Amino acid sequence: MTVDPPYLRIAAELRRRIASGELVPGDRVPSTRRITQEWGVAMATATKALAALNQEGLVRAVPGVGTVVAEPVRPRGRRDTAPGEGLSRERVVRAAISIADAEGLGALSMRRVATEFGTSTMALYRHVPSKGELVRLMSEAVFAGAPAGPEPAGWRPRLSREVRWLWIQYERHPWLARAMAGLTRPMASPHAMSYTERALGTLRGLGLTPDAMIYIHLSLLGYAQGVAMAVELESQARQDTGLTAEQWMAANETRLDSVQLTGRYPVLSTLFGDEGFDLELGTLFEFGLERMLDGVESLIGRSQRSPESPEFPTSPKH
Repeated sequence: MTVDPPYLRIAAELRRRIASGELVPGDRVPSTRRITQEWGVAMATATKALAALNQEGLVRAVPGVGTVVAEPVRPRGRRDTAPGEGLSRERVVRAAISIADAEGLGALSMRRVATEFGTSTMALYRHVPSKGELVRLMSEAVFAGAPAGPEPAGWRPRLSREVRWLWIQYERHPWLARAMAGLTRPMASPHAMSYTERALGTLRGLGLTPDAMIYIHLSLLGYAQGVAMAVELESQARQDTGLTAEQWMAANETRLDSVQLTGRYPVLSTLFGDEGFDLELGTLFEFGLERMLDGVESLIGRSQRSPESPEFPTSPKH
């Protein structure tokens, strides 16, 4: 009797959990490290199991989150209307967001969107005049939302809720951080400006100058965008290599170990021990956000104690 390799048995069990509804679209599947612990196999075996499910389209990698159960794939070319019929700006924008979410901003073009509708590129130009305007409208559509639930008390919980809401949008739409990265040349986008208004509103009445309020907002915005850029880069690397971050680390483990064992990195080589270090961008974001808010809290305290003291350093002269 032929015995299936361990990775196939693991893949079969995870496939069963998905088919039974125990794991539904969007749920995280066990990571490679969790698989090694649960089944007692090597990291390479765990990587092969997830790769098999990925090839079947049952799971997909989400940067900063991990491997999750994939949504059922809609047959391509299936349309509810005739080519070009029922087109609207809203439908074009929704289709463009779906493309950019799945394939990245670099894959987005007016022609690519037209293909989704089975129509000509010129038909789209009747609703959206250019790709640049399309990206602006896509960003506006994302920023049309707002944090749900009652507003918490206190400036710190309110401000952290706004920044975490922004981070969630960046996780869901990895292209968004690059689309909104122009701090010195912001787009005229009412919904994005509504986010700015909410963030600044959390800082009112705290003794801060208008300049300090703006700098705090832009610093937090720039921080969230900076970490979110890594989400986009990971998404692109996943498409280019076909490997998740965990699979890439497993494939390069020997090379990384050989570099580390040279003795040139005594602190780095002793930090993690046998357990290693799992970098999750969401955890990194949370750690940095709390430290930045600690700094804002300190600044507010100084402003309230000494209103005339400078709140931030001036730019160095060159």
